[in-house]
Amino acid sequence: MLLKPRNLTLIAVIAASIYVIVSPKERQMNVFLTGYSYWDNTPRASAAIARPVIHAQAAGIGTFEDPITLAVGHSIYFGRSFMDFPTGTRFYFPLLRKYAIVEDLCGDGRTPQNGPCHIGYEGHPWLDIYVDGSEAGNQNANDCMADITGIQPAIVNPKRRYRVHAGPITEGGCQVF
Repeated sequence: MLLKPRNLTLIAVIAASIYVIVSPKERQMNVFLTGYSYWDNTPRASAAIARPVIHAQAAGIGTFEDPITLAVGHSIYFGRSFMDFPTGTRFYFPLLRKYAIVEDLCGDGRTPQNGPCHIGYEGHPWLDIYVDGSEAGNQNANDCMADITGIQPAIVNPKRRYRVHAGPITEGGCQVF
């Protein structure tokens, strides 16, 4: 029996998701990290998220116990969304000294798999961390997003042992270490 290309793609997405779920070993990788704020979220001027795990809306102070909401790319096949990293996957970003958790989707429209969030940037996965900015204002949030955007190290399935600079990203001064 020959499998159709769309079935092969679906099988590959499912296999990758199973691999990440069943192998929670800590591992390092380089990612392309961007930020999204209260002001440019979908819907605009909201903290709405698509896949809540520990937050009802985008939030977090970056500790292991209260990680910041992270959006990841996704694909839509057969009317269903398949995330590049499973909901609930934790990350640690050494340059921000923040933990994050996958709770949101990055990329809109009927074919998000054709957009940059799913395709990645220069061979690196594209991750989008919530910088908040609701109290600091749109311009401060935009400046912060520009400051943190770039290829940087990340730890997938991190242990609890890493140094943390707790607080929302923009309102906390948008510190990069």
